Amino acid sequence: MAYRVVIAEDFRMIREIFEETVNRSPEYELEASFPTAVQAMEYLEKHDADLVLMDVLIPGSMNGLDAADRIKSSKPGIKIIVVTSMPELSYESRAREIGIEGFWQKEVQEQSIKEMMDLVMSGETVYPGRQSEVAIGNAVSTEFTSREVEILRELVSGASNAEIAEKLSIEPSTVKMHISNMLQKTGYKSRLELAVKARHLGLAIND
Repeated sequence: MAYRVVIAEDFRMIREIFEETVNRSPEYELEASFPTAVQAMEYLEKHDADLVLMDVLIPGSMNGLDAADRIKSSKPGIKIIVVTSMPELSYESRAREIGIEGFWQKEVQEQSIKEMMDLVMSGETVYPGRQSEVAIGNAVSTEFTSREVEILRELVSGASNAEIAEKLSIEPSTVKMHISNMLQKTGYKSRLELAVKARHLGLAIND
């Protein structure tokens, strides 16, 4: 019996590639395909599937990770592979926390999507063997600490030091210190330049 697959991917070309991959593989069958995560989640509230291919950054009222979390909460037996082209530094750790079985980066994939599907359906949990590195000024993204990443995500939303401190339950002086450290690492002259570059590169995305 073929594994039933649901796809949620807003980029039509990528969605059609996924559909073609499923349709030409006798061990899989396409259950449904949607351009938004919400549509896929709502479909799965009423229907069953074995595997979901879910884009992370997808238009609509819910991103792919939030939708995957909801799906896993209601139907933990459904396996999920999240796919993304963005190097946002929190995506992989969030996916692991949710219990997602596969994490596939469109730009630096180590397996084809079909190989990833086969591995996940055989019972494996598959994540990148290395963290994606993106140059930002004089630094690379992996040089940032987890706290710096948290602060950077708030910074790109335009939050002040006081607002960031309140949200993260730390002192404003600590926020200032971390921003200073990031400026020193990157060589940027201002917090605005740092925030603009981080947003442009997709390193810190505040939903």
